[in-house]
Amino acid sequence: MRYLYVYPHPDDESFGPAPAMYMQRRQGSDVYLLTLTRGGATRQRHRFGYSIEEMGEIRYKEMRRVAEVLDLSGLHVLDFPDSALKNLDPRLLVEEICREIEALKPDVLVSYPIHGISGFHDHLVTHAVVKHAFLTSRERFGSPQRLAFHTLTEEEALDSGVFPLHGSSPEEIDCFIHVEDIDIQRTHMALDCYETFSVTIEKTGIKEKIQRIVPFEIFMETWDPPLTDLAEGLHG
Repeated sequence: MRYLYVYPHPDDESFGPAPAMYMQRRQGSDVYLLTLTRGGATRQRHRFGYSIEEMGEIRYKEMRRVAEVLDLSGLHVLDFPDSALKNLDPRLLVEEICREIEALKPDVLVSYPIHGISGFHDHLVTHAVVKHAFLTSRERFGSPQRLAFHTLTEEEALDSGVFPLHGSSPEEIDCFIHVEDIDIQRTHMALDCYETFSVTIEKTGIKEKIQRIVPFEIFMETWDPPLTDLAEGLHG
């Protein structure tokens, strides 16, 4: 199987579905990551005195190390303006994502759910344009077969601690992927690559909160009981 994860910023994958991504690689699937920005506008840059461009370049280099740690099949980092996706013509984003889909022909596309987990507007825009790109690409290329959204359970969201987060109800969750210790260890290593975000990683306690079960919603599908594999029921 072939997976394409689409996120707006560096570290979204490591704060999110990285355990499932590494597990999918271990099981022999192709796993690709498309990131829409270099993440240079983060407030963390002020701690180092970096410009947006300098911070973006550093975070890009951090992402390349993450790609090695997670053994990704491919990484493509675009340079749309960080923290300003809402100001763009969304068709520009849709076309870039469609171009990536056409090149890779993934079976499963993955991104943020409608609440964006954190509620940050870049996350919400990404959800909308990925959904549009999914429907457009299926009409154009017959791919992907499925669109999934990595999410949190309501219990995980309530236990978020420092920052308020959003989760999905039990009725909205269609897949629970069970990961192993090695997948969580690799996610810890991926988070460690983001040296510029070490304070946030420590403050949130994200490493201690990573669960052995990774939840996903599946767009326009309902599964009860939930699936245990995002590729379950798809033709290979």
